[in-house]
Amino acid sequence: MPEVKYEMNKDGDFLVDYEEKVFEDVKAKEGEKALVTFHTVAFEGSIGFVNMLQATRLQRKGYETSILLYGPGVTLGVQRGFPTLGDEAFPGHMNFNNQLKKFMAEGGKVYACRFALQALYGHGERSLIEGIIPINPLDVLDIKLLHTRDNAVIVDTWTM
Repeated sequence: MPEVKYEMNKDGDFLVDYEEKVFEDVKAKEGEKALVTFHTVAFEGSIGFVNMLQATRLQRKGYETSILLYGPGVTLGVQRGFPTLGDEAFPGHMNFNNQLKKFMAEGGKVYACRFALQALYGHGERSLIEGIIPINPLDVLDIKLLHTRDNAVIVDTWTM
């Protein structure tokens, strides 16, 4: 049997060259916009949280950035907590809420579809995290069309 002769990895080791950047660090030009849409269920994988981080990064690069929560995506924007709203039941439990709050505090806009909120998930507008703007279901398409017309960066978040 072959013998493996090398030191085990340990805390503080580097496994990859994380400092090398291949592409230029793009910044938004004056007036450029971005829209990140979410049609994914909270806690059903990492894509919802990862693209919230991408939305925050787009905003910090200077894009006028909006988030659209529609369909199951509205579950990302409802207040949560246990045993009371706002309490973190376990580490990471409030990731979505905290990231959306940070995004809005930095000037981002978050919109949530009223139809999905009530008809699909049984929530009302008062269930939303403070600052999220409820919209008519007909606005879901229009916000995408407006951003397309403005040549915005659009990132769609879907899970099946």
